[in-house]
Amino acid sequence: MISLYKSVMMTPKILAKDKCRVAVFASLIIVSAQTNIPLPHGVPFTLQTMAIMLSGMILGSKKGVLAVLIYVSLGAIGLPVFAGLRGGLSVIAGPTGGFIISFPLMALTAGIGASLSKKGKKLLLLMCLILAVFINYLCGMLWFSYVLNVELQAALIMVVLPFVLGSILEIILIMTITPFVKRAFMHV
Repeated sequence: MISLYKSVMMTPKILAKDKCRVAVFASLIIVSAQTNIPLPHGVPFTLQTMAIMLSGMILGSKKGVLAVLIYVSLGAIGLPVFAGLRGGLSVIAGPTGGFIISFPLMALTAGIGASLSKKGKKLLLLMCLILAVFINYLCGMLWFSYVLNVELQAALIMVVLPFVLGSILEIILIMTITPFVKRAFMHV
């Protein structure tokens, strides 16, 4: 993470505007994590996955991943930025930690999709967003299963299936609003 931070934030070629954009998206992820609906098995429905994919889509892969890594790092050192105003390594080591661990990969995948869509490949963008969600689900389900010692099928039912419809809606919303958000955000 330190080398990514140095390559993006310490490079003279990186404009102050870009540094501010990374900080804005890290903040957006923090706020969106607090917009949550608790569910019975401890994994809340939040808007942070949408903010994470948007960070990759709007900022690009490198800067999007950096925004997510800043968010995860702030939570890891104990700041209450994770869902439910929680923070600390215990949250990452807990049942929902797999989802958090997947966040940088989600931003990277969404950023790759955004760069492909610039070349007119909207189907590849859709596939990248679906892959980003799949990575999130897979990491979250495997970690949840491991930490709580439950079978994968049970983990799938508890922490993936309740979120599928929401993820489909997020992907549709992201694909719809990204061009408008990018146009408005990048001209500021």
